[in-house]
Amino acid sequence: MRLRPAQSADLGFIHSVTRRADYLPFLTDEDEAGLAVYLTSLAERLLIWEDDHGPRGFALYALPQFGSGVVELRRLALDLPGHGEGQAFMRALIDYAFQDLAAQRLWLDASGENLRAQAAYLRAGFVLEGRLRGHWYRPALGRVVDLLIYGMLRNEWQARG
Repeated sequence: MRLRPAQSADLGFIHSVTRRADYLPFLTDEDEAGLAVYLTSLAERLLIWEDDHGPRGFALYALPQFGSGVVELRRLALDLPGHGEGQAFMRALIDYAFQDLAAQRLWLDASGENLRAQAAYLRAGFVLEGRLRGHWYRPALGRVVDLLIYGMLRNEWQARG
């Protein structure tokens, strides 16, 4: 398994994942033009996680601004969740942020109703840093949900080995 920069040919794969019924409440789906912006953006990095058979997942990072070293893992998803690849995927994403993007801090958020994501983030070593109650309107759910903030610092990543 490896991470690589996304290409135009990957946009269909990303749509196929974000449009799945089990992801609709939690992931933002953008049209092709919206996704294509990430392919050349200096402020974001869109990656594909793949094996020899093709894409298995994707991730979108917001890159550090003004030398802050703070990287946001803005969006991530596996094509086939629940098949035992989640921790390897998370490890690859975390390592990429700290090694390739020189993150000092990596953070992400999750819907208060996305129990699978919450468990995966804690298992991967993220710390729950806060809850914004009634903060995030989710159109697919038709309601406002809590937004949970998770973070990891470089020294915490290094300590995990």
